[in-house]
Amino acid sequence: MAFILKSKQKIIILAMAIGIFLCVLDTTVMNIALPAIQTGLHVSLDDLSWALNIYTITFAVFTIPLGRLADIFGRHKLYILGLGLFTLGSALSGLAPNLALLIAGRGIQSLGAATIFPAGMTIGISATSMANRTKVVAVLGVMQGLAAALGPTIGGIITQFLGWRWVFMINVPACLVIALLVSRSLSFKHEATIAAKIDYPGMVLSMVTLFTLTLALIKGNDWHWNSPLILSLCGLSLLALLGFILVERHSQHPMIPLDLFKNRQFTGASIAMIITGIFLVAFMVIMPTFFTKIQGHSELAAALMITPTSAMIFLFSPISGFLVAKLGPRLVIASGFLGLIAGYLVLYNMNPNNYHQVVWACLFIGMGFGIIAGPIVVLGAADFTGELLTASQSVLGLFRQIGSVLAVAIFVSALTANLNTAKATATQTANQQIEQLHIPRAAKTTMQQQTDRQINNANSQPSGTTTPKKHVSATEISQLIETNYQQALAKIGNAALLPTEVKAQIHARVAAGVQRKVRQENTSINRTVSTIKANTKAQITQAFMRPYRLALPFLILASLTSLLFYRKQDYLPA
Repeated sequence: MAFILKSKQKIIILAMAIGIFLCVLDTTVMNIALPAIQTGLHVSLDDLSWALNIYTITFAVFTIPLGRLADIFGRHKLYILGLGLFTLGSALSGLAPNLALLIAGRGIQSLGAATIFPAGMTIGISATSMANRTKVVAVLGVMQGLAAALGPTIGGIITQFLGWRWVFMINVPACLVIALLVSRSLSFKHEATIAAKIDYPGMVLSMVTLFTLTLALIKGNDWHWNSPLILSLCGLSLLALLGFILVERHSQHPMIPLDLFKNRQFTGASIAMIITGIFLVAFMVIMPTFFTKIQGHSELAAALMITPTSAMIFLFSPISGFLVAKLGPRLVIASGFLGLIAGYLVLYNMNPNNYHQVVWACLFIGMGFGIIAGPIVVLGAADFTGELLTASQSVLGLFRQIGSVLAVAIFVSALTANLNTAKATATQTANQQIEQLHIPRAAKTTMQQQTDRQINNANSQPSGTTTPKKHVSATEISQLIETNYQQALAKIGNAALLPTEVKAQIHARVAAGVQRKVRQENTSINRTVSTIKANTKAQITQAFMRPYRLALPFLILASLTSLLFYRKQDYLPA
């Protein structure tokens, strides 16, 4: 019987781990497939971004309320409901013939994820004894970190070999496997529930707080940070947050028990969850864009280029979880922050066109994040039980989403501003260089227009394409020769009486002169074009790297969060 019970526990934990992995994976797996989806559905990138935004916003807004409902009505029942919604949303997204249905599918999918995540964490933790809880929490926590890190890689591979629709459809067979596992291991008739009332004011205020905050963060750059709409969203979010705190302090059944934050290690874990989410997602989302847009690599190649980060997370997450008991939480978390700082130091100084330097950044960032991600969920669980344990996991999952949203909002906003400045500088420099060419005014104007269009419509010329070396066509050369030949004859009196041989000699001299001048112009133009391309690429490369350089001091300051964690002599493992 003991053996059967042990096997049953493993099945439950395996099912919950897969479900949690899928939920977190879908926050990042779609990013690298955006160009393919944009082409497939014939939509603008701005409109398509809502398919990303609705998942992030809904996941963040509903995680805590749905986790609370799972406690009241039954975690197993709500988990199955969430799994059904996630499967339906994934299938609808994968089969969507237009953007509207894709967004609808992603919305349904995210509701399922917001149900699966908190219920899955609690079911997995509750499936084992207190003695084994630390290991289970560590496994489920590592799955979250791996999913966030592997998203771009998995998305690139699927898009390359199966097409963008399978980025969503791959969830369907995985969910069927989970359904098969839980149908044989979970009890739905006599599961325990918590006799508590729903905190409706707290639920509404939490949802308003998170919705307005995430929407402002996601759309701040597009709608302008100082616009009345964004300022109103931020103000409403702040007011709702203050109201939420007041309500929760006096509620008998709060959505988020504020007692959680009396435990300094939980507070440290919450802050660390946000910080590590920001600095990992900033690297894993922005760098593939650089590889594809600036260096011209395919989505698959870009995904594989950052795979060393995922490999290091996979390696260090389980190791760091075991080191906590031997070295203490503070030292382990501080080591993780040192790894992240080392990675951003490499980003600060590296030339991103040298991939071996990029690899070092990948290794350090993956190591640092892995060291923190391994024990962070365990440390956040502290010694909580019952409702506090459920609430702690929901809150930590929420903070992970907030970290991802902040990363995209902060770094994409900074990148967009830097790119606009870089393009303006590159355009101005290019126009000055074109003005120095000894070519006709009409040719200069045409060249300036083409250069402006190329700089503003594309960050860089994709690899595999080349700029023509000859800028004057054979027809234009023939016309120039004929025009110059007629002008030469006009200068000679009685040109019609000239012998044919003399006319041929004049034509040959004119043709040679035109060809020589065209070659000189081609050489001059090609030299200028090469200079413009090199300068533009350098400017845009700097635009991509500047946010990382500006972020380094903030990361160093954020590393002080490690002081909130217990030293070895003060730490009592959960």
